[in-house]
Amino acid sequence: MRLFRMITVTLAGAAVLLPVAACSSDEPAAGQAPQASATPPAEEETPAGETHPFTGQPAGTLKPVLAVKIENTAAGKPQLGLKSADIVYVEQVEAGLTRLMAIFSSKLPAKVGPVRSARISDLHITPQFGKPAFAYSGAQTKMLPFIAEASLYDVSDSRAPGAYFRQPGRFAPYNLFATSKQLLAKAPKASKAKDIGFTFGDPPAEGGVERTSYTVKWPAARFTFAWSEARKQWLIWQDGKKDMAAEGGQLGAPTIVVQYTKTERSQFHDKNQSYTPLVHTVGKGSAVVLRDGKAYKARWERESEEGGTTFTTESGEPMNFAPGQVWVALASRKPVTP
Repeated sequence: MRLFRMITVTLAGAAVLLPVAACSSDEPAAGQAPQASATPPAEEETPAGETHPFTGQPAGTLKPVLAVKIENTAAGKPQLGLKSADIVYVEQVEAGLTRLMAIFSSKLPAKVGPVRSARISDLHITPQFGKPAFAYSGAQTKMLPFIAEASLYDVSDSRAPGAYFRQPGRFAPYNLFATSKQLLAKAPKASKAKDIGFTFGDPPAEGGVERTSYTVKWPAARFTFAWSEARKQWLIWQDGKKDMAAEGGQLGAPTIVVQYTKTERSQFHDKNQSYTPLVHTVGKGSAVVLRDGKAYKARWERESEEGGTTFTTESGEPMNFAPGQVWVALASRKPVTP
């Protein structure tokens, strides 16, 4: 199957986007924006008794998808709203640090934040959700045309200023929060939740190794997921400290996916000439799935920007997740700072 992707052509100092045919197994070039979908996918209601495609929990009518970029360095903690997310992606950014993209649909927190800036890798993750609302605060000027072409509804602080506010007791830029309902009100046609490849149910009968904790490292960040039998969750530590929620309690999830990907430098960089990583989430590779106090070796595959990511066991069977929130740590076997 063939699909279209976007490349950048510089003409008289302006960025012009042109479609170029490519095989579905090809990755977009570094720093390249994905092709926007011509029309949002059909929005359907979940039949009675069915489960939510993001969490595997009982679902009624499927709701619109909201993606939010959230700070996760010490200066921005504790975060507000993450407990309500269906999926949380951990992405590498400049200088080897990480940032989060939280996906909301089945639950919607009243407020969420701190909201931070967008990165090129975000634009390669969001198309699998159709055309979601995407909340962020700022982006590099030369990345703005890519955002305009991406498969999403821009509800950033510049497009939907009324949805954002400054949280007292915090300092800029870590004090920018948003009201979730107002964000979605600015994207009334945002795609509703749909199948993105996840499967939920009983764990594989074989292959799991008992683990009390699992640590994932980036060049300048470290996450540790420790199993809590009492909570039936993997509790989260970052850089050796408990990852606490502003609502109270330690963050945790029933399923943690460590998805090993190819990461390289994009065309974007900050004022210190630290390049923005481009995390390749289309293709295939290895993964480790943590659930029920065990670690399972798995494989992942995503054929196109618009397609979801499937996870299978080493024998090729579906790698079921435990129902509930899912964290996806986009990591590398040999982390590098682009």
